[in-house]
Amino acid sequence: MIDKISVLKIEDDTSVDGPGLRTSVYCAGCDNRCKGCQNPQSWDINNGDYVSVDELFARITGNNFSDVTFTGGDPMCQAGAFAQLAKRIKSETDKTVWCYTGYTYEQCLSDETKRELLFYVDVLVDGRFVEEEKDESLLFRGSRNQRLVDVQKSLAKGEPVMYDYNPFPDFEHLTPIVDKKYSFVL
Repeated sequence: MIDKISVLKIEDDTSVDGPGLRTSVYCAGCDNRCKGCQNPQSWDINNGDYVSVDELFARITGNNFSDVTFTGGDPMCQAGAFAQLAKRIKSETDKTVWCYTGYTYEQCLSDETKRELLFYVDVLVDGRFVEEEKDESLLFRGSRNQRLVDVQKSLAKGEPVMYDYNPFPDFEHLTPIVDKKYSFVL
């Protein structure tokens, strides 16, 4: 059992790797080596420092307000250890877990070790970064081919279900509260 993860850095309270505040674990090691990658230093697993799953869990749970994102590099290159960490997060906290990977959901599902990690991931940002499809207007993705997969719904349905994220919810259906004493709307 592998209980250490090669980590480049941990970023607390970031908002770029998923909705809300997140603790992002940037791992080393990536087999995809996408042209135009923003983190080419992450390709070599030896560029990181090995950190135990217990230490990472303590760091993550030390931040009460942030959810969690696994990114890199590619967490699927260390899927066994990330599965251990994600399992603890999901069983001992109410945090959501996002995972970025250059593999597709379908590729992860067909690999036993990668599939194990999927059981504990809420949203998988999948697919290689494709420089020709780069689109800076996308939320939480770098290129148009990448998807936000709602993993738990996908596992239940037996096919990929996209995560429906709207940063601008519609509040028009709410009834305003009128304060009669001061004659204004809250």
